[in-house]
Amino acid sequence: MMQAPSQTLTNAEVPLQILLFVDQRPTAKEQIQQIRRFLNDLRADCPFELQVIDVGEQPYLAEHFRLVATPALIKIHPDPRQTLTGMNLVAQLKDCWSHWQTSVESFLENQVELKSTVDQAPFVSASKISSIAHSSELLQLTDEIFNLKQEKEDLQVQLQFKDQIISMLAHDLRNPLTAASIAIETLEIGHKAQEGQGYRLTSAMTAQLLKHGRSQIRTIDRMITDILQSARGTSAELQIVPQKLELGALCDSVLENLEERFRAKSQQVNTDIPTDLPIVYADTERVRQVLTNILDNAAKYTPIDGTIHVSMLHRTAQKVQVSICDTGPGVPEENRDRIFEDHFRLQRDQAQDGYGIGLSLCQRIVRAHYGQIWVDSVPNQGSCFHFTLPVYRSQR
Repeated sequence: MMQAPSQTLTNAEVPLQILLFVDQRPTAKEQIQQIRRFLNDLRADCPFELQVIDVGEQPYLAEHFRLVATPALIKIHPDPRQTLTGMNLVAQLKDCWSHWQTSVESFLENQVELKSTVDQAPFVSASKISSIAHSSELLQLTDEIFNLKQEKEDLQVQLQFKDQIISMLAHDLRNPLTAASIAIETLEIGHKAQEGQGYRLTSAMTAQLLKHGRSQIRTIDRMITDILQSARGTSAELQIVPQKLELGALCDSVLENLEERFRAKSQQVNTDIPTDLPIVYADTERVRQVLTNILDNAAKYTPIDGTIHVSMLHRTAQKVQVSICDTGPGVPEENRDRIFEDHFRLQRDQAQDGYGIGLSLCQRIVRAHYGQIWVDSVPNQGSCFHFTLPVYRSQR
């Protein structure tokens, strides 16, 4: 609707400069035509230049002139600047036109007097009119630079995170890979022993080694799943396939998979899961991720011989609440909301294993189920992570 400001706001040969700001409302076209007709009838009395600006296409100009409503008609030259707003612009323009014409005549007289004493171009206000275009363009460029800086910072954060992932993968995957490798090698030795080549494994030992190997492989799989999910970003759609789910049985399965993790630090795990806990409506594998991540964190921060407590409560007719409490160092009050942010890690944890993505992913999963997740904590006494899931209803 309008040419670039640098081409339209610098015409110093026309002393009366007027801007008309409109939006996309259907009445805008009619308003423009009415104002043009009125001004064209008066062009012989006072030369003018009218610029029509769509605020949707050039919001930086609206910002420059501090507009709060459209349509608006602004006399930008000569001084003083005057702004008319409302739907009756033609009527307002009729009332003030004589004053605008007088201001133009005064301006021209002053320029003639100035020219008689100073060797200068007739319209010294050229720089002033031009400055409006320059400042408006500067506003637009400032916005663009700000957006580019934001994009640059986001890209730098992503690159830094990917570098951290690569370095951590080499460290964190080594432990479960080594453990799984040892289990397989021991089974291989036991198989050779059956052929009379060495020490034979009992069936119980074989079963234990197989269980240990499967547990380590699940750990590796979970780590890779979390990393891939996080790499898609918080804006990526999280696929949820809800179904009837026995939450207590799923929790028992997760605890069994993490049994060796607890045993390594002689941690005691207590559960309080009611036998009449209702069925929930949730994605089994996604909820498994949430339980595993929170319980894995509990094992990490709970000291040797510490206690982890898992409880479930039929909180309302619509929700079941899961609570996982530990006896670790707790979460500082100022960080209790931030720990669910993507890639956020407490200062004390910078040297710990992990990527700072587990709790962020948990929050995304719980919210995708229309649930809530939060933490209660007492410094040096422990933390309790809570989340809710919807109860299954047969009429779904």
